[in-house]
Amino acid sequence: MEAVGVFVTTGQAGTALGCSIPTVKKLLATGVVPGVRDTGRQVFPLAALQQLQARPAADLAVLGTAEVAVLRSDAPVKVEEPDREWIGFGTALTEAQLLAALSGWWRCDPARVAAGGVLPVTVAGFVVAVLTGLTGWEADGTVGTAGRFRFPKARLAGYLSDLTAPANAADPTDPEDARLAGVLLGTRLPSVSGGPIAYVTTNPTTADRPAATEGE
Repeated sequence: MEAVGVFVTTGQAGTALGCSIPTVKKLLATGVVPGVRDTGRQVFPLAALQQLQARPAADLAVLGTAEVAVLRSDAPVKVEEPDREWIGFGTALTEAQLLAALSGWWRCDPARVAAGGVLPVTVAGFVVAVLTGLTGWEADGTVGTAGRFRFPKARLAGYLSDLTAPANAADPTDPEDARLAGVLLGTRLPSVSGGPIAYVTTNPTTADRPAATEGE
């Protein structure tokens, strides 16, 4: 029976999804979960939670690379920068704003990111957007590991407006972009990293696979 009109707390949702309350609130702040109510405290629709629990794990083996970089995004935040208005992911942003927000600047190994051929964007361990066109990058000029990079040729192959019924809100003209977006969008892709970029092996053993999305 569908749980219409039934809600759970963000703590209960976090327990069900294997993540913290702040991570659940970050997911809700992106706008990808419909039906959220905020009446004194934020509550999560039970029907939506059940749909998210049923989302499959990403099948990274079909990517044909040994590993793939993952961009662990936050909800959108307004910034004053010459090449973008926002950082983070949110359904209220236009495609142009999303692409600018997600295509840099991050601390990362740019060659390693590019080698994966695709960059899934996750919030709370769910793939909400997919970037391709990672063939070139620019550095911010900082020397050493503190350097940040962006990918000016990146393309937004796909993104979601509703995580409970994943459908690509973009209309990619490249068939390979469409295929990658179809494989990844809406799937669960847990990762562990101290920064925005994580590196995930595409054929992990059980021991290598992260157990939960805590800290996403």
